[in-house]
Amino acid sequence: MLLCGGYIGGRRMDDVTNKLTPEQALKIVKRLGRKGGKIREAVVTEAMNVLTEIDLDGTADEVFAVLDSIDVQDCWDRSGGSRDGYTSPDEAAVEIIEEELRPFFDQVDRYHELEMPDQETAYCMGVIFGIYRYERESKSDFREWSVDIPAECAGFLLDRWRERNREKDRADVMQEFIRERCPEWVNWLKDTKV
Repeated sequence: MLLCGGYIGGRRMDDVTNKLTPEQALKIVKRLGRKGGKIREAVVTEAMNVLTEIDLDGTADEVFAVLDSIDVQDCWDRSGGSRDGYTSPDEAAVEIIEEELRPFFDQVDRYHELEMPDQETAYCMGVIFGIYRYERESKSDFREWSVDIPAECAGFLLDRWRERNREKDRADVMQEFIRERCPEWVNWLKDTKV
């Protein structure tokens, strides 16, 4: 029951909403969306606002931070013999990097599924730039064991993006982005027909 001044049972609404877990917040958003009418419209409008707020450099920072935080010990722990066979440190490094990049690649896919090509392009650029920065700037021990793996992942992402975004103008924007922000990959990425 909502009382005067935004209080519920003696507590401010902000206090209650700030204490929600992500799962509880999602449940509330879904319930509000099912209510229909103006409430649903407001939920959809806010969802679109969140989806269109892409900070290319912020995305790159997130990708860099996730990759840079990988502990080389995780690679050692995964490598070696097991009942399923032998896993080399290189194979373990690939698995770890792919797992860490999966949420970012999935978000690119979601933008595509939502038919938001501008956001798909901008977010993809942020992910590629974050990987590029990791390749150039990381001083982590794990980086020494993952030589070329992140760049291969970036190439894979770029290839997938290109398959879905064949418009010349958009491809030109991506080419210019690679040229300006990832200059050491321009020649390497020629094979991907940017």
